Amino acid sequence: MQTNLEVNRVGIVGAGAMGSGIAQIASQAGCIVVLFDIVQDALDISEAKLNKVMARLVEKGRVTKDESVQIQARIQRTTVMDELVDCELVVEAVVENLDVKHAVFSKIEAIVSEETILASNTSSLSITSIAAGCDRPERVVGLHFFNPAPVMPLVEIIPAVQTRMDLPSELVELMRSWGKAPVIAKDTPGFIVNRVARPFYGEALRILDEGIADVPSIDAAMRSSGFRMGPFQLTDLIGHDVNYAVTVSVFKAFYYDPRFMPSITQLKLVEAGWLGRKSGRGFYNYDEAIVDKEITNDLQTSISERIIAMLINEAADAVYYGIASAKDVDTAMLKGVNYPKGLLVWAEEWGLEKVVSIIDALRDTYGETRYRCSPLLRKLANEGGKFH
Repeated sequence: MQTNLEVNRVGIVGAGAMGSGIAQIASQAGCIVVLFDIVQDALDISEAKLNKVMARLVEKGRVTKDESVQIQARIQRTTVMDELVDCELVVEAVVENLDVKHAVFSKIEAIVSEETILASNTSSLSITSIAAGCDRPERVVGLHFFNPAPVMPLVEIIPAVQTRMDLPSELVELMRSWGKAPVIAKDTPGFIVNRVARPFYGEALRILDEGIADVPSIDAAMRSSGFRMGPFQLTDLIGHDVNYAVTVSVFKAFYYDPRFMPSITQLKLVEAGWLGRKSGRGFYNYDEAIVDKEITNDLQTSISERIIAMLINEAADAVYYGIASAKDVDTAMLKGVNYPKGLLVWAEEWGLEKVVSIIDALRDTYGETRYRCSPLLRKLANEGGKFH
């Protein structure tokens, strides 16, 4: 697909998992890639891993041997940042720290041309804040790939307040030409995916904390609803230190809105060092065999409908507050976190009145603003309208 952007040379700052993955994507799209890192070992590890990835792709017939050689040859690795000088697009993929990112962008701006697009792969920091530290903030944008970047199709494109108006749509076309599924998101905490997905973890933890069901039962209920993993399996995989930190960050960023309240249960896992798979123990003990739990249909329905209704409510609010279009919200959850279907499509299949009734019943039971129905969801339910 054609794009107005002439991007033949791409710079990547940071040779960790995300930076290396983005470098692979850009190279596979035919771009010359300059992969920069201050640590030579990081570059060497990145090169070795890509070699193994390409060998597997050749073995599976996904690429030819010649294509594999060309993809690897198009990536130039360097510890000299000045080699980014001719790049039309530079993507920053360093540690999630605003001060560090400001310093990195300042150095990049001193090297590249005034037309070079500067993108951050941040998953949680304000793009507007990052842009504010730049001399030319109008060319700064969020370009959030999902891990593993070569496999996951979603890319969230996040314009800052200062970003020039036509840049997001140009990047949509560029990302499509790279074989990705791009969506445009407003620069608000969590963007689309990390905001809309919070109830998957938060409501599951609330059900656990209330003693309604145990960990295996809740996971089994969500798998039965089509999710590849239950919420506790997934948080164990992500790591509780990471998942809890994101939850706290979103909670604070939304001025302590009860909908995003962290769970003390998860905090205690972090304090114990039970971080999930990487530490051998989290909600599950990975030194022991994990047996699937069989649950009744009634329990499965009560758990899954509560969690899915809250996810739908969050998705509806993302549309209501202009975070993204209904189409982009559904695309984000399908392509970014492998949900079984788009949440707003799911709502329409259920019937919006059913979703509203579930949320209203929770509000009546608990009397908490956590369980407030999205105005858009209620309006469409009352009017017989649809999101799509």
